[in-house]
Amino acid sequence: MTLKLYNTLTRCKQTFVPLEPGHVKMYYCGVTVYDYCHLGHARACIIWDIARRYLSWRGYTVRYVQNFTDIDDKILNRAKAEGSSMQAVSERFIQAYFEDMARLNVMEADEYPRATHTLDGIKRLIHDLEQKGYAYPASGDVYYSVRAFHNYGQLSGRKLEDMQVGAGGRTEVTDTDDPEAPKKKDPFDFALWKAAKPGEPAWDSAWGAGRPGWHIECSAMVRDRLGDTIDIHAGGNDLIFPHHENEIAQSEPVTGKPLANYWLHNGMVNVAGQKMSKSLGNFTTIRNLLDSGLNPMALRLFILQAHYRKPIDFTDEAIASSQNSWETLKEGLLFGYKFGHSLGWIDTKDSSFGDPAAMRIDADSELVQRFQTAMDDDLNTSGGVAVLFEMAKELRKTGNILTHAGKTDTDSQSLRQQWQTLVVLAQVLGLEAKQTEETPSTTSPVPEKIEALIEQRAAEKKAKNFAAADRIRDQLKAQGIVLVDKPGGLTEWHLE
Repeated sequence: MTLKLYNTLTRCKQTFVPLEPGHVKMYYCGVTVYDYCHLGHARACIIWDIARRYLSWRGYTVRYVQNFTDIDDKILNRAKAEGSSMQAVSERFIQAYFEDMARLNVMEADEYPRATHTLDGIKRLIHDLEQKGYAYPASGDVYYSVRAFHNYGQLSGRKLEDMQVGAGGRTEVTDTDDPEAPKKKDPFDFALWKAAKPGEPAWDSAWGAGRPGWHIECSAMVRDRLGDTIDIHAGGNDLIFPHHENEIAQSEPVTGKPLANYWLHNGMVNVAGQKMSKSLGNFTTIRNLLDSGLNPMALRLFILQAHYRKPIDFTDEAIASSQNSWETLKEGLLFGYKFGHSLGWIDTKDSSFGDPAAMRIDADSELVQRFQTAMDDDLNTSGGVAVLFEMAKELRKTGNILTHAGKTDTDSQSLRQQWQTLVVLAQVLGLEAKQTEETPSTTSPVPEKIEALIEQRAAEKKAKNFAAADRIRDQLKAQGIVLVDKPGGLTEWHLE
């Protein structure tokens, strides 16, 4: 089987062939750190985390780099509003980002370059563009000459002649009203370096004190950390134009090489048909969602239910459905912890029990092959999740039989292989259930233990220790065991 990815640049699915066999260089355009991350950010971070995990599972050594944009007008505006500094705002929300991602089980990148840490590379790239005739200075600013790059628009499929120039110098390239439009040779040109303004941070350069433009930051960070050409450049589809288009225009004239061989873009999270964004005020932050009681793994499932390139609608019903789905999957993932002792699996001295890295699964099994077939088809996570649920439901059935009858006709080691396969494949999607203080003896007691507790309860009732008897009944009910008292002092039980 071969992995195929939809390449925005070619507008089709292509077989993935890395630059260097067995190795992948991947860059994800990260967040601008001026506020808490919302669900739209969560989708992008989770999707590219899964892409990285899947590539690793397929045997590739992945170098994953994600930037922080820590020089930006939005950060400066927040700092001014708070009477703070750009650095203080950036540091606060970078820390908040790491806290949110840890809760979502998003793996840390190999490196997190920041614009403020890449200023030498940024200035070097601007200098190279100027030397090659793709950039020009203007009163302390430096602009990119869009028309000098004849391949401009190749990623987005847009042509300059089809774009409009509005009032105030606003164009689709600059995407903002441009007070500096009179300095430009062409209204489509965009800033690589912005001259210093009173009260704003600035750095020395050959063009005078100032700060970099947004687009040049990513081009420089990719080049400094990963080289001239990378395998995968990822981000939200709202970045295709102008940001990623401008990255290509800035990088390729200097290196003479493609910036990236595969451009991958995720769809947006929508609320009432509109993209979730801070500018529209229709966003829900990750921490507010999780603090409200939503399980982080349920949030991952919500993201995984749709193909990553398609929009996904955020509704209370969809979130509730994902929470219920997670409970089903979690039951399968915890099967080994609940029943491992009774099935003779667990060596209590073996600390690696339940660790996916220590598990060996049959890569040729039908379920593994179906999972891989789905994921090889442009990271079809919904297809992969369907395979996980099939396994989880089978394990739940077996768990009910074990709880009710104390034994099963299924071979113990076969069950162990089923469970391990589920755990390993779920981890590829970042779905993990942690063993809590609940143990097999308290979460899923076998019939002998149930009967022993019933006898203990009867003794407590006989001694008129009714509170103790009620605690035993409640303990069993919490584990899904319902007691029914019959005439003559007989107590029967059944699964809830």
